[in-house]
Amino acid sequence: MAKKKYVYFFGGGKADGHGGMRDLLGGKGAGLAEMTNSGVPVPPGFTITTEVCNIFSSTGKAPVEVEKQTEENLRKIEKMMNAKFGDPDNPLLVSVRSGSKFSMPGMMDTVLNLGLNNVTVEGLARKTGNRRFARDAYRRFIQMFGKVVMGVPAELFEEAIAEKKKKSGVKLDTELSETALHELTSEFAQIVKKHTGHTFPADPRKQLKMARDAVFKSWNNPRAKTYRKIYDIPETLGTAVNVQTMVFGNLGNTSGTGVGFTRNPATGEKQLYGEYLINAQGEDVVAGIRTPKPLMELKKDMPVVYSQLSKITTMLERHFRDVQDFEFTIQEGRLFMLQTRAGKRTGPAAVKIAVDMVREKLISREESLMRVDPASLDQLLHPIFDLSECGEFCAVTKGLPASPGAASGQVMFTAEDAIKAVQQGEKVVLVRMETSPDDIHGMHVSEGILTSTGGMTSHAAVVGRQMGTPCVVGAGAVKVNERKRMFEVAGNTVKEGDYISIDGTSGDVIIGKMPTMPSEIIQVIAGGMKPDKSRAYQDFSLLLKWADSVRRLGIRANADVPTDAATAIAFGAEGIGLCRTEHMFFAEDRIPIVQDMILAETKEQRKKALDKLLPMQRKDFIGIFKEMKGCPVTIRLLDPPLHEFLPKREELMVEIAKLECRNPKSAKLKKLRKLLARVQELHEFNPMLGLRGCRLGLTIPEITEMQVRAIIEAACKIKKQNKKVLPEIMIPLTGHVNEMRRARQHVIAVANHVMEEQGVRVPYMVGTMIEVPRAASTADEIAQEAQFFSFGTNDLTQMTFGYSRDDAGKFIRYYLEKGILEKDPFQTLDQIGVGRIIEQAVKLGRSVRKDLKIGICGEHGGDPASIEFCHRADFNYVSCSPYRVPIARLAAAQAALKKKHGELDK
Repeated sequence: MAKKKYVYFFGGGKADGHGGMRDLLGGKGAGLAEMTNSGVPVPPGFTITTEVCNIFSSTGKAPVEVEKQTEENLRKIEKMMNAKFGDPDNPLLVSVRSGSKFSMPGMMDTVLNLGLNNVTVEGLARKTGNRRFARDAYRRFIQMFGKVVMGVPAELFEEAIAEKKKKSGVKLDTELSETALHELTSEFAQIVKKHTGHTFPADPRKQLKMARDAVFKSWNNPRAKTYRKIYDIPETLGTAVNVQTMVFGNLGNTSGTGVGFTRNPATGEKQLYGEYLINAQGEDVVAGIRTPKPLMELKKDMPVVYSQLSKITTMLERHFRDVQDFEFTIQEGRLFMLQTRAGKRTGPAAVKIAVDMVREKLISREESLMRVDPASLDQLLHPIFDLSECGEFCAVTKGLPASPGAASGQVMFTAEDAIKAVQQGEKVVLVRMETSPDDIHGMHVSEGILTSTGGMTSHAAVVGRQMGTPCVVGAGAVKVNERKRMFEVAGNTVKEGDYISIDGTSGDVIIGKMPTMPSEIIQVIAGGMKPDKSRAYQDFSLLLKWADSVRRLGIRANADVPTDAATAIAFGAEGIGLCRTEHMFFAEDRIPIVQDMILAETKEQRKKALDKLLPMQRKDFIGIFKEMKGCPVTIRLLDPPLHEFLPKREELMVEIAKLECRNPKSAKLKKLRKLLARVQELHEFNPMLGLRGCRLGLTIPEITEMQVRAIIEAACKIKKQNKKVLPEIMIPLTGHVNEMRRARQHVIAVANHVMEEQGVRVPYMVGTMIEVPRAASTADEIAQEAQFFSFGTNDLTQMTFGYSRDDAGKFIRYYLEKGILEKDPFQTLDQIGVGRIIEQAVKLGRSVRKDLKIGICGEHGGDPASIEFCHRADFNYVSCSPYRVPIARLAAAQAALKKKHGELDK
């Protein structure tokens, strides 16, 4: 039997693997293999598979065969490079890098210059003829290995470097002398021994094994786990380990290192984009320690290398048919490619790139639809600063515009403080000298990110773009003092808690809270800008037009007022899936009338109050029907318990007590006492399971009568204007077929009576919201009375789990952290539990009524994963908030394409 292959070689124009092996080799390893096979200059190396990581994670060690295969592949590299690992005269040095299937920038660990010790460093010095370089490489190795592999706090090394620069009278690391670097190496070794109790390992093979295991362990470090939760990356994927021959960008002014993209990842513009540093090693560019040069300047510094880089990266983009994020090193004028992978991009860039690549005939329309994350479309709707309202505001400095959008918030200097502030309801801008992967949790909750160092490919920039968070980096004039919780800029001191504003599109940094205005797309939607004046809108609308041509699911919106209905239509909604009539009752001029209705002691008094509400409701529905232009409008009859329209009992008691002291005979006091008595009468121990929904309409039928009359009268008025109208009347919270039957009969009786009065007939439907588990399990009975089902997954989730959606926040986060729940079921539909109930209800309902219309109107209606479920469950439509309609349109298209190609999960 053939032995299990755990290690895959690449080098010399031939690789064991290829670009389609991302599951096994990780994204980086697959990219290295594909580049090698394509003739790209790649330093030779090998990839230890993700399978080994998973074995290591479960057993704490790698299979014995991995050690043998590692040794075999080391010998291949030695032969190819004519150097030996650990050889004192001609040492081979390697890098050890992580690489999971999906890019997780900075979340896991990397070690460079591995293979150095007190002996091989001398061999490196003789081999290169550059003793200072050798000493610097050794210093870097001990620092990185000590931090990553042996757990030494990074600040211990940084403090030692700072002290050495101070004594040497220099500002930059690159200005330290060979002697100073030699001294630092010894000091670093002492720091490692003092902190860990162990001598720094001298054996290169032991170094390699320890580094490999550290990378595997980093798959489960806190920042990597946080990142995976944010981006929904499965825990079971694991990371590969890439061991690759070192090439050196810090061998002088003919050497350098850089990172780049084949297109601008912030805007999508087709241009070679990135940064580089002369005489630097790879981590220097992304670490934010030195501010690098724009990649275009390499054309002047090294024209031959730039030309070669341009040709290679253009070829890679055409080969992979996607934007490439690449890393490279120049060693004494010779170019080496160290990585290529699909580049992360902002929402605006993703849309532009997808549309442009179709125009360039690089990809098909279907492929373009799969290239854009539906949730990222939200970024195109982000606000921008309203310059017309700025007044005295002006930018105090400018940084690099790393991730678009405007953000204002209180300054916080640590991730932990950012989280605390957000939990207290504040909006935050995280300010750092440079962010690190350990800041991921604070970056995730912040409105914006500002760093004083770093470039367009620094950690803050890459993660900010991926999150869709406005980000400005490399604002060198911002002098951050994280210890004192303040920064200085242009003569101003900004302390923790002060407001600043940043513009991730222009790079502007402003002191104070800036007013904002809608994005270009929102301006077009609202009619403030002509469509032909906005290229962003044209690309956005074209992509969604393509989406509409392939999706099967209908897209509706949850809208309660005409303005929301108009917004929904502008975003492409095909109807309203949920119009909550109680929201109309909360208007300032209506609450007193509603309260009169609740306080009524007789049916006549109640009807008198409802007669006042009738024209108001009718006007609401006329406005909505006009905006929807014949599209279906699902209107939910009054759902919440009546106490929600009344003052709180405790507040009334306090007010009464005060009045009794001041004016015990006042008419107001008498009225308040009456109100309190009614509030106490309506008080329920669990109002969300009490007198609400269809129970309210059945026990107080006058409310249903008024609402149905308002709906049908409004529809008749529209019909008389020779316009289409299609109301769908939804009975809320039914749990028993008898509830549905009686409610439906009441609706039909009122509707027929109104249409007789009006002398016109309008088409309408009567259905129900399925949000009670009993309704779902008896859906065949209820479907006999209902023409449509709309799944109210907010309540259905809460009743199925037994979690109060208002109180679950107290424990959901703990459940997610501990792995009790994989996802928050109130954000993404629980497909195993709640989903199974829904699928059963669909099957039961359609067994009785084949043309039963089925939709969803809970919060899940705008969640891409839940939309995929709805497609699979054969829903007719999903309904979401107006601003999530574009997300739903694209997600529905992707679900259809996955189904077409057999990729939709069963």
